[in-house]
Amino acid sequence: MPGVPFSLEGKAALLECAIGSAGISIIFQDPGLAIVYAENLPSQFPMLLVPGGNDTDLFGDVHGRKLGKLKHQVLETGTAARAEVDISVDGEMRTYELKIHRIGGDRPSGVLSVITEVTETQHREKVLKSLLRELSHRSKNLLAIIQGIATQTARNTLSLDGFLVKFRGRLQSLSNSQDLITDSSWRGAFFFELAEKQFAPYWPEKAGAPPIFGLNVHLTPNAAVHIGLALHELIVNSASYGAIAGGKPTITLTCQETLLAGRRAIEVSWVETLADSDEVHEFSDNSFGKTVLERVVPSSVNGKAELALLPGRIEYQLVVPDAEFEILKREPHKLKMR
Repeated sequence: MPGVPFSLEGKAALLECAIGSAGISIIFQDPGLAIVYAENLPSQFPMLLVPGGNDTDLFGDVHGRKLGKLKHQVLETGTAARAEVDISVDGEMRTYELKIHRIGGDRPSGVLSVITEVTETQHREKVLKSLLRELSHRSKNLLAIIQGIATQTARNTLSLDGFLVKFRGRLQSLSNSQDLITDSSWRGAFFFELAEKQFAPYWPEKAGAPPIFGLNVHLTPNAAVHIGLALHELIVNSASYGAIAGGKPTITLTCQETLLAGRRAIEVSWVETLADSDEVHEFSDNSFGKTVLERVVPSSVNGKAELALLPGRIEYQLVVPDAEFEILKREPHKLKMR
C-alpha cells in the first residue's frame, strides 16, 4: 500500500520473487571471480559450490575458462559483455545466455551475471528461419509455374481476349489449390476437397454433387498444385466442348490404389462420355491443356499419364507414386459445393 515503508529484507524478498517468476538467475562475483552470491540458479547447477565456487565449478572447464577471461575484460574495461553456454541436462542440450556487468565504477567490487535460458527462443528462431527458407523455395516454384502457364498459354492462343480468359482460369485453378495448401499449413490437400474446388465454378447445380469416388488421399503440396491443374484442364474442356457443356454431365472421377514400377501408387482416373457417341475430341483449341495432361503434370509428380480420345469418350489416367501422397484414416468425405 502507498506510504507503507518496506524493510530491506522485504525489498529483497520482492526482488527474489520477481527474478524467480521471470526465469532469471543472477550471480555476483568478487574481483577474483569467486562467487559471493547467487539467486534462482537452475537445479542442474551445483548449489553446494555457492558461495565460494567459480565459473569452472558451475559451467565446466571449457566454458569456465572462456567466461573467466571475458569477465576479467569486463572488470578492466567496464564494458558489458554477453555470452552463451550449452549444458547437457538429462541428455538434452540447454542453452543459457549470460549478460555480464561490472559493479562499482572505477574501483569495481565485482561482476554481476544475469542468466536466462534461451533454448526455446533459439529453437523458435531456427524453426522460423527454416519456414522462411521453405516459403521462399515454394514461392519461387509457384512463380515458375505461373511463368510457364503464362508463356505456354500465350503460345497457344491467337487473341489477347482468348489469352486472358484461359490465363485467368488457370491462375484461379492454381489459387484454389493453393488455398487448400495454405489452410493446411503447407502440408498439402485432400484429393476430394481439391477436386471439389476445381469443379465448383463449372459444375451445374442441378446435376447434384460432383462425381468423385474412391480414396480421399492426402496429397503433398506439389501433387496438389499439379493435379489441380490437370483437373482444371479436363473440367474446363468439358465445360467448353464436352459433357458439362451438353447439360447432362456424364463424368466419373476416381482415385484408387495401384503400383508404379513395383511401388505403391495411386491412379487418378477421369472418364467422360460425350453426347455424340461418334465424336472424337481432339483438344484442337486447347493444345496446351493436352500438354499439361500428358507431359507437365506427370513429369512434375514423377508419375505417368495417358490421355485417350476415343469415339464418344475422353479418358485420362494419371499414376502418382507414394512419395506424393499418403492415405490417412478419416471420416467419410461428404461432398458439398462451396
